[in-house]
Amino acid sequence: MASYQRKQCKRYDIEGDAHCLTFSCFRRLPLFSRERSCLWMCEALKSGQDRGLYDLWAYVIMPEHVHIVLFPHSEVKISRILTTLKQSVSKRALIWLNANATDFLSQLADIQPNGKKSYRFWQRGGGYDRNLRTVADIYEKIQYVHNNPVRKGLTSRPEDWQWSSSRAWESGIDSPVPIIRDTLPPITEIVPK
Repeated sequence: MASYQRKQCKRYDIEGDAHCLTFSCFRRLPLFSRERSCLWMCEALKSGQDRGLYDLWAYVIMPEHVHIVLFPHSEVKISRILTTLKQSVSKRALIWLNANATDFLSQLADIQPNGKKSYRFWQRGGGYDRNLRTVADIYEKIQYVHNNPVRKGLTSRPEDWQWSSSRAWESGIDSPVPIIRDTLPPITEIVPK
């Protein structure tokens, strides 16, 4: 029998570093193609802020993955942030599917190496975590996150994508998730004089 080892995502919890997080739905299924699941993700993002885990600077919820740019609060580990976000959405989705769409559950079935069957909302592994150490890195990632729906052909303008902070940055209206602007370093720090 082949040995199974899950590749561990390296995380660097360096005080003062912002992070760009990306995590995907199980088997890259478009589990965020419904408004209810997008709202669950928005509620999870807001809950993380309400618990004092981070300042949210940018996000986009794509049909099969999520990108987030955030600034963790002092002594908060990225693993805690991911647990808060991912478990909340996963639990709500599985409860909803058990009650309303049991036929769909088979698409989320995952047979563990030990033979145990479970149901997954998220792809195995920790996703992608990149430390953002410069102001230029932060703004580049915010732009990348906001332009994701345009690159994927889902909209022609970033601010037209409902499940993104681009509209909040464009209009100043924080809906559906508040953006914390006052902790974001000013862009003037990267403009050459």
